[in-house]
Amino acid sequence: MPNLLPHHLKSTLTKLFIPDIRQMPDRRYDLDWLRVIAFGLLILFHCGMFYVENWGWHVKSQYQSALLENIMLIVEPWRMALLWLISGIAIRFIIAKVSVWHFISMRSLRILLPLLFGILVVVPPQLYVEMTVNGDINMNYWQFLKAFFSNSSGVFDNYQSGIWPHIDVNHLWFLRSLWQYSLLILCLLPVLNSAKITSAVNWLFRQPGALAILLATLPIFIIQINWPMNTVRYPLGFTFMLYGYLIGWQPNFWQRLTSNLGWLSSSFAVAFICFIYFYNQVWLFEQANPNSHDAWLLMLGMFNYSLLRILGALVLFAIAYKMLNKNSPTLSYLNNAVYPFYILHQSFIVVIGYQLSNYHLGAFIEASLLIFATIISCFISYEIIKRINLLRPCFGLKMRPFKRQISQRFAYTITLLMVLPIGIEILI
Repeated sequence: MPNLLPHHLKSTLTKLFIPDIRQMPDRRYDLDWLRVIAFGLLILFHCGMFYVENWGWHVKSQYQSALLENIMLIVEPWRMALLWLISGIAIRFIIAKVSVWHFISMRSLRILLPLLFGILVVVPPQLYVEMTVNGDINMNYWQFLKAFFSNSSGVFDNYQSGIWPHIDVNHLWFLRSLWQYSLLILCLLPVLNSAKITSAVNWLFRQPGALAILLATLPIFIIQINWPMNTVRYPLGFTFMLYGYLIGWQPNFWQRLTSNLGWLSSSFAVAFICFIYFYNQVWLFEQANPNSHDAWLLMLGMFNYSLLRILGALVLFAIAYKMLNKNSPTLSYLNNAVYPFYILHQSFIVVIGYQLSNYHLGAFIEASLLIFATIISCFISYEIIKRINLLRPCFGLKMRPFKRQISQRFAYTITLLMVLPIGIEILI
């Protein structure tokens, strides 16, 4: 078939959808390490959610602590921001190497199949424990599953729907949003790769560090104060993903980060101390007694919180870029394990935590056993999953090559057809 596009038009389309690759590095191992660290912190954070006193979660231990909240606030502002930033950078790397169609099909397969498997197999135990603790059901797990997959069951009338009635994404909301935002960024590539945006980003990177950080914080702050608390994570996630794409492999940005690590760390420490004071003296009191403080004080505290999102991510970027940009067998192993760990960890935490709470072991022993058992369960599960070829794509791992190429193409075609319904449901 002849090429119907003139050469100059084809060149223009390429520039619109493919970022400038002249300064693209071969591999950024520091980002791989950060991804592993971020998901590791996520597991510990969710273990902590089982014990914090003032933050709602699916189930709670009888041992609850307000002090633990202050410790978890060290990572809470920036933990998801870091993941979204890394995801945005990763998209820039991927789209520079593959076609648009390959990007869509590869992204859909790697995200939607684990999401479908997760909401149908991994998430239900969490709902079962939550409903049992709340006294809403009195049945064994097999009876629960029959009700769970029954459209006529009224057992779940008081529980939220998600992708389908009473079937929610739960902690896998990140996968759903990641797929949505990936498609949206794909549509925005002509704008994001345009000369005007590139010039604006370059201008920002040339500004004094404090000014650049304040300018980057302002959109986060505006979103933070204008969206409801239960949905603000979605526009924030997309904004940070855009930031990540624009950061990409800009050498000026990464060099300035490492040269200002001390200043960034000090700024984060000061902002964190101010926020801890705000959280304990203003925020918690305001939640118990609405309208008890002036609006300007609350806005100042929320701006500080938005600033912590930016500063925390920048500090981690700087440390990793300076110290962790190197490969190792450990990194290769953990990088492959991240996806299965993420999909499985919260169900392990909820189920194991619920069982441990029946033994009244005391806070320290119970929490230690919960963390240890969750991590060991994730490792054992990963070792099993990676050895079973049919399970691998259900947890985001590539299938091992088939002996015949036609068999591999058939398997991937069937898989894409399987995830089509959930993709349509998410989009509409």
